[in-house]
Amino acid sequence: AKSYSVNADGTASYLSPVEMGRHELYDMVPFAAVFGMQKKERSLSQAFASFAGDLDAMEADQLEFKKSRTHLSDAELEKRRSHASLLLLDELEFDAVMVTSPLIIAVVMASMVQFMVGYNTGVMNAPASVVFPGHSSGSWALAVAAFAIGGPFGAMAAGKLADSQGRKGAFLIDMWIFLVGGLLQTLALDMYMIIAARFIVGFGSGYASVLVPIYLGELAPPNLRGMFGTLTQFALVIGILASDLVAFPLATEEKWRYLFSITPITSMLLLLFSPFLLESPRWLLGRDRSSRKARYIIKLLRGLRYDHEVETEVSHFVSASQSQHCDDGSCEAVTVNSGVAFTEMLMTPKVRTLLISCLILQMGQQLCGINAVFYYSTSFFEGVIDNPLLGTTIVGAVNVVATYVALLLMDSCGRRTLILWSSGGMFMCCVVIVLSLLGYFQNIVALLAVNVYVSFFEIGLGPIPWLIVAEMFDAKYVTTAMAACSQLNWVCNFVVGFVFPYLNEYLGPYSFVPFAIVLALTFIFAALKLPETQGTTPEELMDQLVRKNSSVVYHNMNIEDAHNNPIDLEWKLAMEQLKEEDEESQ
Repeated sequence: AKSYSVNADGTASYLSPVEMGRHELYDMVPFAAVFGMQKKERSLSQAFASFAGDLDAMEADQLEFKKSRTHLSDAELEKRRSHASLLLLDELEFDAVMVTSPLIIAVVMASMVQFMVGYNTGVMNAPASVVFPGHSSGSWALAVAAFAIGGPFGAMAAGKLADSQGRKGAFLIDMWIFLVGGLLQTLALDMYMIIAARFIVGFGSGYASVLVPIYLGELAPPNLRGMFGTLTQFALVIGILASDLVAFPLATEEKWRYLFSITPITSMLLLLFSPFLLESPRWLLGRDRSSRKARYIIKLLRGLRYDHEVETEVSHFVSASQSQHCDDGSCEAVTVNSGVAFTEMLMTPKVRTLLISCLILQMGQQLCGINAVFYYSTSFFEGVIDNPLLGTTIVGAVNVVATYVALLLMDSCGRRTLILWSSGGMFMCCVVIVLSLLGYFQNIVALLAVNVYVSFFEIGLGPIPWLIVAEMFDAKYVTTAMAACSQLNWVCNFVVGFVFPYLNEYLGPYSFVPFAIVLALTFIFAALKLPETQGTTPEELMDQLVRKNSSVVYHNMNIEDAHNNPIDLEWKLAMEQLKEEDEESQ
């Protein structure tokens, strides 16, 4: 008998246990590709497998009692529960290895956009003395900070354009923005054009910071969104490192334009391959639930063969969109921006506390001074080591390695714990940097301290402020919370980018003292006020599933029978029928 469930309102849902599990994953994992979210995805799969295994064992026990008037023993129940859970978990995790060509193309192109964001974060570091020599420190600081001025405007525009033009259309617009900004920077005639170009490229980068996670999150199945977020984060830090490496041959008065040309060249390549990009099926279904184009795209993205499989996947998209954006189901279209959701967040005390915590961490992430290193480390290392560019490149390489270490730590450590270690470690590094610049330690110690400072950033203050948004909030609030965090992040980014040259000029060896103060305050806030991320262990998530589905009645939850291939079952039945007909004819 086919499994089904009956909701409190009397409606029935005819889904297999595996389809029910995928349905829960869609509902509870936000439509955003976020670095480090793999732990929650795996935990949710384990939680549902355990939840369904319990239902399977209970139903088997009831059937046994009806047949023999005896219950299954504890050992038999545990064996049944364990076997059913493992079968279901294998099926749920199959999506993590089922990656189709259209999905790979989307990930590669999104990663290249993030590569450009990282590249343009670090590209102004090395050529400060060779681009239009004789410029003032104020004009260079403005050129560097203009990147962060454009960022929040791009972040605001991305949501509106993604809603009106579609995710793919918005993606193409971003490629053109990078192309125009990159060409203007490459062909600049003076510092004013450099400043304007940096604003445009910053606009494109802020735009990408909102669009890329949403686009990939809406294309990918729930248990791949964290992996894709991780890939794009690696693309960003590799972009920073690449800007340092290509600066060795190109950061000269004759070749600095080639250094800036990487952005328009990459943009043109992306535009060349843009016909292979697919529109977000979620956006299409938000505008028209009967969209045939959305169904065709889902079929390509998931590698599905049969129409009933496609329709099941469509139901997952529609249900998740309703639960994540409007509980009453009244949404007509899926949107990135939601003023109603933001107002609701501010009016709900518990959610407001979480939102404030996230915003404070975003301020700590930028005002700790990390982008002072990525923007100005070459000038900072002058007089500290013989080759400042080598020091900058070492920092970029350490940043990539530390990102990988952070990925490993996030699977085993609490988010609050990582923030405490990160802010505390960075604070100590700031103290060592200041003491080294004052002459208490050798200069090489300052270089080591900067690298350790970057490493501590990447294990905590770098990824965690974004990750906890996806983990702390209900899925319906995630997109709005991320948009608010992105705006504040870019504003603080601008403050650091514009102010640090003056700090370096007027405070000298004490230039990292303001950052140390911010880190101390961040540590105190995390220790006293920041809640540990809840709902990320299988046990906690299973409790959520039990509460969420307390009014649902499940029938025929036989996971072992449902685990068999429906085509094989149909073939078996057909062969048995032919055998019976053959016997009757004889």
